[in-house]
Amino acid sequence: MSDSDLMKLYSQRILALAADMPLTEPLPAPDMQAEARAPLCGSTIKVQLAVQDGRITGYAQEVHACALGQASASVFGARVIGCTRAQVAQLRDELEAMLKGGPVPAAPFGDYEVLTAARDYPNRHASILLPPTAVLKAWPDPS
Repeated sequence: MSDSDLMKLYSQRILALAADMPLTEPLPAPDMQAEARAPLCGSTIKVQLAVQDGRITGYAQEVHACALGQASASVFGARVIGCTRAQVAQLRDELEAMLKGGPVPAAPFGDYEVLTAARDYPNRHASILLPPTAVLKAWPDPS
């Protein structure tokens, strides 16, 4: 990867998101928790969830990832409270599609637009997908 490619990929906005990650304090009594790892780069995330009436009411994340994974966790953490499992699954599908050239995920996750520059770097996609992947791992599908 050339220096200009790195500059394009790691924009100021991505770096600012990575530096301002929300919801990093552990939950006192999580209902669910899981860890996910991106095999190519080794990025990891541990998540804790509190769920009431089918919606996320509490969320905590411990992220050890590149700036792209951190930016993804920042966007996710800022919008995940109130989401249902179905909405998180939809986000994961939309985010994966966006990274393959599709549209940016629907509201409230439109801020993922900042990561469209990562489309050309498939080895980074798993790190970006870590937050919703970990939540879905923690929160089994009831069907």
